Amino acid sequence: LNDSAPLTVNLGVTLQQIIDVDEKNQILTTNIWVRMLWVDQYLSWNETEFGGLKQIRLDPKRIWVPDILMYNSADERFDGTYPTNVVVDSNGKCLYLPPGIFKSSCKIDVTYFPFDEQKCNMKFGSWSHSGFQVDLQMVNTSGGADLEPYMLNGEWDLLGMPAVRSEFKYECCPEPYPDITFTVHIRRRTLFYGTNLLVPCVLISTLTLLVFTMPPESGEKLSLGITILLSLTVFLLLVAEAMPPTSDVVPLIGKYFATTLCMVAGSVVLTVLTLNFHHRSPETSKMSRTTRKVLLEWLPRLLCMPPPRDDKQDDVRDQVRETLKTDNISMNSLKTLEIGELSSHNLLASMERREIGHDFPLQAGHDFSPGLNNDLSPRLARNFPTLPSSGFNIPVSTADDSGMHCVRGAARPSNESQQILKELRYIANHFRGKNEDDKASNEWRYAAMTVDRLCLGIFAIFTMVTTGTILMSAPHVVTEVRDFFLGLVGQGG
Repeated sequence: LNDSAPLTVNLGVTLQQIIDVDEKNQILTTNIWVRMLWVDQYLSWNETEFGGLKQIRLDPKRIWVPDILMYNSADERFDGTYPTNVVVDSNGKCLYLPPGIFKSSCKIDVTYFPFDEQKCNMKFGSWSHSGFQVDLQMVNTSGGADLEPYMLNGEWDLLGMPAVRSEFKYECCPEPYPDITFTVHIRRRTLFYGTNLLVPCVLISTLTLLVFTMPPESGEKLSLGITILLSLTVFLLLVAEAMPPTSDVVPLIGKYFATTLCMVAGSVVLTVLTLNFHHRSPETSKMSRTTRKVLLEWLPRLLCMPPPRDDKQDDVRDQVRETLKTDNISMNSLKTLEIGELSSHNLLASMERREIGHDFPLQAGHDFSPGLNNDLSPRLARNFPTLPSSGFNIPVSTADDSGMHCVRGAARPSNESQQILKELRYIANHFRGKNEDDKASNEWRYAAMTVDRLCLGIFAIFTMVTTGTILMSAPHVVTEVRDFFLGLVGQGG
């Protein structure tokens, strides 16, 4: 026997189960059986001398066993193995199979969470013997752990567990210290995170587009945007709880949530701007020429928006008001009117007939045309006096007549007829000003609708681009999405 020669110890592991991957504390918990083989010449015997005895089992406390430990252990006891008996053959060959729950420190890379892959190392070696004393080698010559009895994990897919032997020399000691590092290569299964985080986030970000389609008159436009903002904040808190508190990288899903959160916050700001435009009045705000060009002409044409609708009835009313404004009915024509027909109704009706070209006498009690009856007559400032009738008619003209033929009576124009014309001009000016104010208010409403349509297009493109860019940047995302939909179909079936 050469006691100065190093003792060869063959090391191997059998992975039974991945119990937990703690991203927050960065700890990998696994169930592993460690396998150690070596030859102890001092424990060999002659089988014939002991009645053909080939194997014995000894307490590891009674014989020498290699002090193989996991260097990066995070267990409170450091060594998580259970000391089982050592199987010793008659030729001195020793087999030690201690099972254990190993907690190993593992740097979790959450850059592509939840489409991430993790590689956690488990480094085994002798704690006190150098390479000159214990030569550590791998049991499996092809390299890697035994994965045959492995139990599938619901959150992680095991891609492999290769092993690498290496030697390291410390500054204190010239001799090498060999070790065997097993790398647990796992990939996260995204079905859980897809259904509970990604899909709700995509749907909530899509709801942001509804903010720009809701009419401002509903009163819920701003409330919807704030509700969506709060919902995304809640989901972002759920993601933050699952992530390790590190400032090295920002997770992929964190980037997506932060981008969506900024987008929703921007939609709330633009909604406030839209409501500001919608509720502006001509008394407080006047639209500039540049704003009118951009929001009322260029952008609507670019967004294929229909122009604001013109009311034909307003044109007829404007013509009547222009008649009042230019005072086409002179005081001389009033002299030809029958006193009984100098009521406000007959006077306005006769002026309308003269403006549109109908020449026929109006009788007492004649009503407004539909265009004026519902607008002008109910808004008179006061009840005008009705003068007594004395048998006068409005002049009738024909195409052949070059002038007006009047039937003149004994009545003369009075102060009351002048008062009627004064009140009619006041009503016309009032409605003309109201029409201008309504037109200015409608321009602001149309500008708000233009901003809404513009934001709808911009945010729709932004949502699709950010969702595709961020999610497609993850490795193996196509495989994960395929597995995700297959999982949904399997659950539905």
